[in-house]
Amino acid sequence: PCTARPSRVPAVVKNYFQLREFSFTLRDDVYLRFQSFSSPQELERELQKINPYKIDIGAVYSHRPNQHNTVHLGAFQPQEKELVFDIDMTDYDDVRTCCSSADICSKCWTLMTIAIRIIDRALVEDLGVRHRLWVYSGRRGVHCWVCDDAVRKWSPALRAAAVEYLSLVKGGADTVKKVTLSHPVHPFIRRSVDVVEKYFEEYALLGQDILGSPEKWDKVLALIPEDILPSRSCSKKDSVQRWELLRARVERSRPGGRAAAQGPCYADWEVMLQFCFPRLDINVSKGLGHLLKSPFSVHPKTGGWGVWGVWGSPAPTPAPVHSPNPPDYKKTSLAPYVKVFEQFVEGMECARRGEKIRQSDLQGDF
Repeated sequence: PCTARPSRVPAVVKNYFQLREFSFTLRDDVYLRFQSFSSPQELERELQKINPYKIDIGAVYSHRPNQHNTVHLGAFQPQEKELVFDIDMTDYDDVRTCCSSADICSKCWTLMTIAIRIIDRALVEDLGVRHRLWVYSGRRGVHCWVCDDAVRKWSPALRAAAVEYLSLVKGGADTVKKVTLSHPVHPFIRRSVDVVEKYFEEYALLGQDILGSPEKWDKVLALIPEDILPSRSCSKKDSVQRWELLRARVERSRPGGRAAAQGPCYADWEVMLQFCFPRLDINVSKGLGHLLKSPFSVHPKTGGWGVWGVWGSPAPTPAPVHSPNPPDYKKTSLAPYVKVFEQFVEGMECARRGEKIRQSDLQGDF
């Protein structure tokens, strides 16, 4: 609950809504950018009129986006935007065998759970972020909207630095070893390993069976230094037992079995992170002009709602409605998701009022 006392300072004059870009995708992939509206009611009327297949949200601009062609060249610039992360399951195709491309299942969805836990913890504890909204993309991944006032004003360079800090898997399809750790290991990586360890057996050893055949075994062994490689004619029966053997050999080398110049070996951590660590697209996050699918928007190719929850779980049952004329959404399974969103917005409003009161008190001290 909000504990800030009523604000003594005037409300923000800047009309973010009128300066916010909306984008619509219509039938036959007709794409309309730089749409903006004077009020939510005007937006609602336009949605009812054109019935878009997809809705994307962009930045807050210096001028109204629908008037960008009338503004002097170079004057129309994005001013603010949430820091966004788009985690797409297709970027994990080299480490999942249950599905590929846009297909997902309960086995590989564990990767999204790991990504959310790693990124969300780092945003809060390492980068000092407070207001985060995680949303299912509606098709094959998740989106994160970071909405703190200060973060929305970050430059592209700051956004790129944040994504770089949160990135570890490097290299494209032709790169065999995509994670390389050096001593001492950064605390962010150590905490990420702690998260991955909770899911690694379930996802990689049981769900994907990454050591279950000679071909898969060789793929993992290609990531291990030759001086600690186990025999390829391993007598262990399954992926769990083979991983225990492999990890025991790595851990025995860690206390000092390797040359001091090389430093300790973290090959087991490198394998775990290569198979499970979040994969981020820096271009999505660093650019203020990038658009992202709106929460609550229906994905045009799957019919999936952009809401928050556990993939594959049944839609929640709406709570009983006692008011005489409730909004239509409260009669549907969307009601609890809307409530979560309302609570998220209320939290931001409370924080903003508290900050304005603090600034007003500081000014009064002089």
